[in-house]
Amino acid sequence: MRILVTGVTGFIGSVLARTLLREGHEVSAIVRHVTGRDFRPIEDIRRELALLTCDITSYSSVRNALRSAEPDAVLHLAALSPVRLSFEHPLDYQQQNYLGTVHVAEGLMDLYGPHQVRLVSASTAEVYGIQGYKPFVESLPLSPSSPYAVSKAAADMYLRMLHTVHGFNCLILRNANTFGRKHDSGFFTEYVITAMLRNEDVYVGAPESIRGYSYVEDHVKAYELAMVVREAAGEVFNIGGSIGYTNREWALKIAEICDYDPHRIHFGQYPPGYPSRPLASDQPYLVLDTSKAARELGWTPSVQPEEGLRRTVEYWRAASRTDALQQQ
Repeated sequence: MRILVTGVTGFIGSVLARTLLREGHEVSAIVRHVTGRDFRPIEDIRRELALLTCDITSYSSVRNALRSAEPDAVLHLAALSPVRLSFEHPLDYQQQNYLGTVHVAEGLMDLYGPHQVRLVSASTAEVYGIQGYKPFVESLPLSPSSPYAVSKAAADMYLRMLHTVHGFNCLILRNANTFGRKHDSGFFTEYVITAMLRNEDVYVGAPESIRGYSYVEDHVKAYELAMVVREAAGEVFNIGGSIGYTNREWALKIAEICDYDPHRIHFGQYPPGYPSRPLASDQPYLVLDTSKAARELGWTPSVQPEEGLRRTVEYWRAASRTDALQQQ
């Protein structure tokens, strides 16, 4: 297949592009021209990708990229994602996440009609907001509690409207708490791992908040299934861990794997300089019911959270050794 990936330099996008190339697909990707763009996540596959310069906030730019790519499927992952930063830059998040998705969808409609190209759009479990303490199902009303979540909920609603009105060939994946990053230690799991490996104090700001976790390989598998299951057009699927762990439990699991003194974990404190988030917006529970994805996409996780943690720790441990050798 000819597949266009947006957000290819991001965490999931880079792993997804590498997987698609390995399986023999023709992969093009859009990147925004930004001074100092970090291409490390795709450096090993950069020459195999057809890279297209595109500003996702510009409809004409997106349309031109779609016309050049002539894709059979578009896997749309480009987005601003740090939730806390969305409170400081709310307009940027609406431009990138909501309008960017509208531009991709309308560009496909304009160039190829509603049925020819499958669009798989990356959403987030954050769109559910605060819903209680039972795994979230896709039919829950959306109640976003951050500018980031609003931007994603709006994008979901626009795509579902296009499917209802025009039969638009789209599918939405709502993901939660994927880990296994190799180039970014700014998210919770990777932050805890790298701080412990550096023998630094660790801060866990909301120790009793509950999250479900999914390893990156399982996340990527969901996109591969979503782009080929034709009967799933117009549907929304939860993708993520269905077992909930408190942040306290998760940090202690990592400490055990890293052989780190758990008494150095500061529960109830955020790291110095950590971006603030209004307390009322913080979701105390975010675990997904993924039975619909299992039933209709054939998606089930193959890497258990503990195994994923071990793999992630080993990667960062090896990376820290390499950095140490290079500095000698």
